[in-house]
Amino acid sequence: MTALPFVHRNLPLLLLQAREAVMAHTRPSLRAHGLSDQQWRVLRVLGEHAQDPEGVETGRVAKEAFLLGPSLTGVLTRMARDGLIERSPCPQDARRTVVRATAAGLDKFHALSQSIEAHYDWMEKQVGKQALQNLYTWLDTVIAMEVDPADHKPRPQGEEEE
Repeated sequence: MTALPFVHRNLPLLLLQAREAVMAHTRPSLRAHGLSDQQWRVLRVLGEHAQDPEGVETGRVAKEAFLLGPSLTGVLTRMARDGLIERSPCPQDARRTVVRATAAGLDKFHALSQSIEAHYDWMEKQVGKQALQNLYTWLDTVIAMEVDPADHKPRPQGEEEE
């Protein structure tokens, strides 16, 4: 029995390769600041919600940083140990936890944001503003069409190890 050849290129592999190509530029800056990829994703979420004095509920952090709960727990534990975040009970429901970036965490967020934005500016100059905007739109479309309508979550996935 002969295997049928694929007609389409391996999209998941291409997306992973694109992610790794972009992260190859970002990772050295993250490592210089003592952060893993996952810690940066959490810090970015918290930095983007820094104006919220109550903090961000951990479920929202997990969703926006695209981390599974058990992974997020370990990431938050290390970040709290390193003085980058603080955790507290949710004011509306003490069974839940909220997190916020500390001053040290926000300092790292701002320093890294400048470097990362400079890289995005470079990318935009290479491919053009419209092409980069089209890429964002296309990726948003792919993500939206792969969401399971029953629970509004991405279809089952894997997650890389930290």
